[in-house]
Amino acid sequence: MKTTKKPLWVPSATEIKNANMARFIGFVNRRYGKNFKSYNDLYQWSIDRIPDFWAAMWDFAEIKTSKTYDRVVEDLTKFPGAKWFPGARLNFAENLLRYRDDRLAFVFRGETQKSAQMTYREVYRAVARLAKSLREIGIQPGDRVVGYMPNLMETAIAMLAATSVGAVWSSCATDIGALAALDRLGQVEPKVLFTVDGYF
Repeated sequence: MKTTKKPLWVPSATEIKNANMARFIGFVNRRYGKNFKSYNDLYQWSIDRIPDFWAAMWDFAEIKTSKTYDRVVEDLTKFPGAKWFPGARLNFAENLLRYRDDRLAFVFRGETQKSAQMTYREVYRAVARLAKSLREIGIQPGDRVVGYMPNLMETAIAMLAATSVGAVWSSCATDIGALAALDRLGQVEPKVLFTVDGYF
């Protein structure tokens, strides 16, 4: 006897219409004169027209740059080895910190039932304060900053602050052990090390 399993959740027609995927399909349809109606239509186009797909994704995501790319992809047939968006200059912290409203940006649930959340506005302010402190101690573009931290909101804030000032961020989880972390992070020769004093 064959049984049909009922989905745990099905989006409403309004939720489907307002989903980012539906918005992106509409964006592609308008830009390229297509009539895609489903994910499968978009997927097939994305593998048939790789540069067009990624150019559309770049523009749809409204990526902020200090210099735009020269072409979408160089050496597409070379895998690995293709170069994506050569010539572009951007800071992903700038892109991730573009929102400064009261929508939730982070929701944290710890292993010990601790929970916390931060809005985009709170994240932006925390990153700005930490970035200011990094500049005050002399961190400059190209300097290396590392995190020996678990998955916490503070880890993401440290990464965003470091990258917002142009520093190179590297990290490893605290569960790999001190000697392994020393070996890994010692090769980076960081100017700043972020760490924690416990788990949550």
